[in-house]
Parts: sequence; C-alpha cells; structure tokens
Amino acid sequence: MSYLETGVVDVKEIKIPSEARFMKGPVVIIECVQRIPCNPCVDSCPRGAIKINGSINNIPEVDFQLCNGCGVCISNCPGLAIFVIDKTYSEERATVSIPYEFLPLPEKGERVDLLDRSGKVCGKGEIVRIRNAKIQDRTPVVTIAVDKDLVMQVRFFKRRIDERKTG
Repeated sequence: MSYLETGVVDVKEIKIPSEARFMKGPVVIIECVQRIPCNPCVDSCPRGAIKINGSINNIPEVDFQLCNGCGVCISNCPGLAIFVIDKTYSEERATVSIPYEFLPLPEKGERVDLLDRSGKVCGKGEIVRIRNAKIQDRTPVVTIAVDKDLVMQVRFFKRRIDERKTG
C-alpha cells in the first residue's frame, strides 16, 4: 500500500543507500513522497548531495556518495521528512537523527520508547545528542542510539515520564 492510501510512508517508497554506503558513516534518508513545490533541502546541503531534477514539484534525490550525513538538511525540511542514519556508531547500535519540534527538549542520556512511522512502539533507545544551534532554524535535531535492526523503522520517540528529571 502507498502513502496516499495509508497516510504512512512505506520503506519501499523511498530510496535507501546500499549497505556498503551505510558502512562508510552517516548518510541522509529523505522520506519525501509527495510532489509539491519545495526545495529547502537542496538549498541547505553544503555538499550539493541533494538535487531536484526538472520541476520543483519533483521528489528530491540524494547522491549518497556525496552525502556525509552532516544533517543540515534535517531541520530545513518543512515536512520533517529527512533523517540521518549512522550504522557505524557502535558494534551493536546505530543512530537515527530526527527533527524535533516540541518543548521541553529531551536530555542526553534519556531513555525513550522508539516509534515507527505509524506511531507504534518498536523498541527502546537512548538520546545521545541534541543539536539546537542557530543553523537548526528553530527545529532541533535529536540523535537516538537504537538497535541496528531498527534504523529503517525508527522515525520518532516517546519520552518516558519515569526517565525525565523533575524539578
């Protein structure tokens, strides 16, 4: 089933780098599946790894060999459809970097429930980094350590009340 039928992006609808590319380090995954006039990802990529061929309504494409996974594009996507995967994070775990537009921000070391594209819990993870500099344009980027087999499933997280620090 497609996004238009379910409202949820299916992994078959997106372009994924080869396993060899994943093993070279962080790389961007764009889950933009609607043909709309939008190109902030193209303009924000410092390496020119993201392009839209032809009409601005076309889906952006990533040159996975040019992409170094810097993640600048994540916070510039108004559709919150860009993620960075790093399968080289550790032997057992990978990281998924996602846009995060809620307050308060999570904290490094916080344990979270991982959510798949449909919002269902698919595992447990740990916040390992929060980027919230001016370049993020008011959309912080949260990086979560996850089991490697979950990298193409995890697209958000739910904070656990028992893990939050209380004042």
